[in-house]
Amino acid sequence: MADTCEVIGQLERDWRDALCSKDLDQLAGMMHPDFVLIGTRSTGPFLMHRNDWLEAIQRREVDTIEFNVMDATAFDNVMIGTVHARWRIKYLGRVIEDCVLLTDVWVREGDRWLAIRRHSTPAPAGQCDNLKGE
Repeated sequence: MADTCEVIGQLERDWRDALCSKDLDQLAGMMHPDFVLIGTRSTGPFLMHRNDWLEAIQRREVDTIEFNVMDATAFDNVMIGTVHARWRIKYLGRVIEDCVLLTDVWVREGDRWLAIRRHSTPAPAGQCDNLKGE
């Protein structure tokens, strides 16, 4: 599991770095064409497909993202990571701070890993207090 956590940790760092720098080409290159973000927030559940997510990212200004890979499982061409994350962004004129529990599903295509699903739900109280920011 340690190796899988390291691989997922590097993927998460690459994702974070591309997101913070608004490198849409890098982000798009890390996403499977069938990528879907599934989430739950105080406003209710939501579903966002790849192109909608990439469009929304352009309207956000990411301040910080900290995360910790809590668990990882690997199969031949699929990895699943459980990640606690905290971020601070500016979106539509508002500052949003969020602490979430993510389940990221990565599929291997050739020699690269692509995110195909991300499930995001609010993290339980106290779960994001000691994130490293990797």
